[in-house]
Amino acid sequence: MPKDIAEAAYIDGCSPLQAFIKVILPAAKPQLVFLTLTSFTGPWMDYIFPRMVLRSDDKKTLAVGLYEMISGRSNDNFTMFAAGAILVAVPFAVLFMAGQKTLLLSLAGTSGKE
Repeated sequence: MPKDIAEAAYIDGCSPLQAFIKVILPAAKPQLVFLTLTSFTGPWMDYIFPRMVLRSDDKKTLAVGLYEMISGRSNDNFTMFAAGAILVAVPFAVLFMAGQKTLLLSLAGTSGKE
């Protein structure tokens, strides 16, 4: 965020805390939503690192468990894999629909023009 925005709030009589809460946070909302979504989706479907580190069956992540349903010798769990894939997609769809406007503003870069 440009310092000019905070300085304008100081000139208008805001304290540093008021300027942060009333001016800077609303202006940074699209970036915060994008950061939240990407921070959630990264570890949610991470496959490579958990596959190397985790060895016991009770500590497998969702991506590792789904992949093992369709790989190997007994790969007959395609219906369970499809159901699991849909359940994985539901949180992403809900988060995207909830933050679609701010996410698109963040990706377009229209929120912080000087």
